[in-house]
Amino acid sequence: MERQSARVQAAGAYGADTSPGGCAVLYVSGNTDVCGPDRCRQALLRIGVNMMALPGGRHLDSIPLPGQRLHLMQVDSVQRWMEDLKLMTECECMCVLQAKPISLEEDAQGDLILAGGPGPGDPLQLLLKRGWVISTELRRIGQKLAQDRWARVHSMSVRLTCHARSMVNEYSAVSRNSSQEMSQIEKLLMEKCSELSAVTERCLQVENEHVLKSMKACVSETLSTLGEHFGQLLELALTREVQALVRKIDASDNIYTTESTTGNLFSLTQEGAPLCRIIAKEGGVVALFKVCRQDTFRCLYPQALRTLASICCVEEGVHQLEKASCVQVDRKVDGVLCLADILTDDSHSEATRAEAAAVVAQVTSPHLPFTQHLSSFLESMEEIVTALVKLCQEASSGEVFLLASAALANITFFDTMACEMLLQLNAIRILLEACSDKQRVDTPYTRDQIVTILANMSVLEQCASDVIQENGVQLIMGMLSEKPRSGTPAEVAACERVQQKAAVTLARLSRDPAVAREAVRLSCMSRLIELCRSPSERNSSDAVLVACLAALRRLAGVCPEGLQDSDFQQLVQPRLVDSFLLCSNMEESFV
Repeated sequence: MERQSARVQAAGAYGADTSPGGCAVLYVSGNTDVCGPDRCRQALLRIGVNMMALPGGRHLDSIPLPGQRLHLMQVDSVQRWMEDLKLMTECECMCVLQAKPISLEEDAQGDLILAGGPGPGDPLQLLLKRGWVISTELRRIGQKLAQDRWARVHSMSVRLTCHARSMVNEYSAVSRNSSQEMSQIEKLLMEKCSELSAVTERCLQVENEHVLKSMKACVSETLSTLGEHFGQLLELALTREVQALVRKIDASDNIYTTESTTGNLFSLTQEGAPLCRIIAKEGGVVALFKVCRQDTFRCLYPQALRTLASICCVEEGVHQLEKASCVQVDRKVDGVLCLADILTDDSHSEATRAEAAAVVAQVTSPHLPFTQHLSSFLESMEEIVTALVKLCQEASSGEVFLLASAALANITFFDTMACEMLLQLNAIRILLEACSDKQRVDTPYTRDQIVTILANMSVLEQCASDVIQENGVQLIMGMLSEKPRSGTPAEVAACERVQQKAAVTLARLSRDPAVAREAVRLSCMSRLIELCRSPSERNSSDAVLVACLAALRRLAGVCPEGLQDSDFQQLVQPRLVDSFLLCSNMEESFV
């Protein structure tokens, strides 16, 4: 799985797309009825007003009150359009827009970045918004400096100073008293901003190339130091805000406050690994597990677990999960045991258990080297594996099945004993039956998890008979023909992984002559030859090619008469590397 979070790795399309978006994240509570219909209607009207308002216009004076606005619904459309037009255009504004030159500079958009920014009293979003703007400006100044475009470097340095001063002043206005360390870094940052503006202004007056070259090194050093001070200041400020959120979760016994605060914490995890590290270091993991151990907050378990899964994409989060402890019936249990308790407790909703599975998938990800030291996981592995298999069997949706199967797939990498447990739990039958259920297995991402489990289990000799008994060879054959529906890079990559792992599974299972004969009977050899000879069938994937060549050679050892002479001489008889080079250089299929 390839994921910033378990969900994105497993599905490529679960939660906030993953690919993380912008800085301003809207959290919508599911408990809308606490506001009442009147407040909801007023809020919707306010949203409509904000969308129509244009900067620079006298929109506040001309907006009718909610009661005045409603009568427009009963008049004809032309009159409504005439009324709305007053809010949307002004002659003076249109003249200014017509006279404004359109810059070809990429960085000309910088002045518009903060349009619609966070309102007062929102220090977290203010920090994230300003932080993103300043980071962008620093990167652009570096690009213009490399191109020796001194006029742009100077103007952008002045603009950077304005943004930095705005961030410092705005944050000071909405936050509590700053610490001495933060005040010191703020002072150093503003000094470096002034120094950068001054030195770039001097560079505009210099014509000697040798002098400019030496000054360029000075500007570069100043820019680097400024970036360090900015990073330190932003980290201190964000740490302070995260501390406040964690304290609020710890101290809260109100379900609505906890829901809102946990939602804010989840929004921060979507901003990237640095913020996840801050949250982990400041006790966010422990606070969220505390939520998951209180019956009064049961409806918030899915949200808290989803946040935990995001935090555990960084090493600090996984370490805190193992150390996190809470009291249960006169004993202390760490984070892994808390997850096991949730997964094995049928009184929890399916959504809660699915989110717990997502956390397990994240902390056992084979792509994260630090997860292999999660020793406490081994103690609860049998309980967790049993619960995940049951969740796969009873899943009511493809999303739930995906999360549970992704966790199982990762666990089979985590410890080889997991494969033996799965064999005893009849997991092969459950997984292969699910393949024919479109409600549970409906995407290549899910089939990727299933075939991963099968590939890892196929190292066990007992696995072959179970696969034959459940018509598994035919399903594996179908996976060799996996095709993307949308053509998106993520889906194409998932299809390649399905084809590769299906070929690996087939090669491993074909140690058993019964499996090999069944594969030959189902024309697996002709499909493998097609994948080897036709780059378009495998999306020119070298990994798929190597796996198919290995599977073809294994089958040819059992049934050589199923191959034509040319196929045998080119794909089986030579060394594997020679066959690989021959097939990887083919332009088109010769089948």
